[in-house]
Amino acid sequence: MSENKIPYKIYLEEDEMPKAWYNVRADMKNKPAPLLNPGTLQPMTAEELGGVFCEELVAQELDNENAYIEIPQEIRDFYKMYRPSPLVRAYCLEEKLQTPAKIYYKFEGNNTSGSHKLNSAIAQAYYAKKQGLKGVTTETGAGQWGTALSMACSYFDLDCKVYMVKVSYEQKPFRREVMRVYGASVTPSPSMDTEIGKKINAEHPGTTGSLGCAISEAVEVAVKNPGYRYVLGSVLNQVLLHQSVIGLETKAALDKYNIKPDVIIGCAGGGSNLGGLISPFMGEKLRGEADYEIIAVEPASCPSFTRGVYAYDFADTGMVCPLAKMYTLGSDFIPSANHAGGLRYHGMSPVLSQLYDDGLMKAVSVEQTKVFEAAEQFARVEGILPAPESSHAIRVAIDEALKCKETGEEKTIVFGLTGTGYFDLVAYEKFHDGEMDDYIPTDEELAEYRAKLPKVE
Repeated sequence: MSENKIPYKIYLEEDEMPKAWYNVRADMKNKPAPLLNPGTLQPMTAEELGGVFCEELVAQELDNENAYIEIPQEIRDFYKMYRPSPLVRAYCLEEKLQTPAKIYYKFEGNNTSGSHKLNSAIAQAYYAKKQGLKGVTTETGAGQWGTALSMACSYFDLDCKVYMVKVSYEQKPFRREVMRVYGASVTPSPSMDTEIGKKINAEHPGTTGSLGCAISEAVEVAVKNPGYRYVLGSVLNQVLLHQSVIGLETKAALDKYNIKPDVIIGCAGGGSNLGGLISPFMGEKLRGEADYEIIAVEPASCPSFTRGVYAYDFADTGMVCPLAKMYTLGSDFIPSANHAGGLRYHGMSPVLSQLYDDGLMKAVSVEQTKVFEAAEQFARVEGILPAPESSHAIRVAIDEALKCKETGEEKTIVFGLTGTGYFDLVAYEKFHDGEMDDYIPTDEELAEYRAKLPKVE
């Protein structure tokens, strides 16, 4: 089909929406290392994980063999409210850049939560309800995951307790209020409501918090309250599994017009959006069927891929969660109060960490002022105000397109636009007023945190 017949937005028919999630671990020669019990340093069993997570989610977490896992009908019915999501050709951005590159973005912000997070939130809430639980606890950084989970819990009439990173709680009050609209309780973290919160506040007076801190508090509350389980919005194998609907739809839409991407770009904090977007493409790469350049983009203020170490570490600051082998800056690392709250996590998904260590993808880090320059450029020509997290991918997509302008290469670039930035206007205000800085941790700081990593043989 000729290029002029490719529509501005590519929509799939409702019945073309994925009926099964894709589990990239099934095609990985080197499987991600198992989660370890923090007490025994032995691989976590399903029984042990079941004390924290829902039973069926534990089964998904441990499944390294089944390539496809059927999506329950009730979840598919919910997905129909906003899926399939559009794949958009960025014609206006291409024209503005005067690049021969073709740029596409998969837009996940067309639901009330404003992001891709709803894809896993509804699945996790469904399994909690199916198990007969009273409610769930969780953490949230920028608030997108907390918003999505509060919506999902409202749908299934579950109680939802959210611990929101303090800096985001203060910077993004309206996202907090959306969670409350859907019935969730929202507590700034670290709080004085939990033993771990009190300890962190005592050790780090005046701290702005981190995802690692909020995870610790949410897990403590879940374990201490009968009928509750903890759910996580990123990092875990099960979350990347649920988010594979993004990549499956992207690939189906591209295949519809015989388009093969050269470069696939996603922002990376814990790995949910990146892992979901790249999963079917990575599957082809693992099976030797195709090759793609895959780029993870992270903030320079929290560079777990580009400056972290591949080692076992605690998933939380309070050191109560299982140990995961991942690229990490150290569980005690508390990043600067940058405005991409969803990317302020000290570690990276074990699945993505293994793929990165195997050389199957690369990573770059970018400063937040350059990220917001790209966000504004994109908004002015494409008509969507992007979330700060998504804008990391936009920054590198623009950079790659400009390289094509220099070389004359006609590459096809695909990136994930994970959500909208309409609740992030304080960040845009800081950018416009010249009050945004580009703090980058020093090698000495990172070495100090690395020295505290647990000793695992």
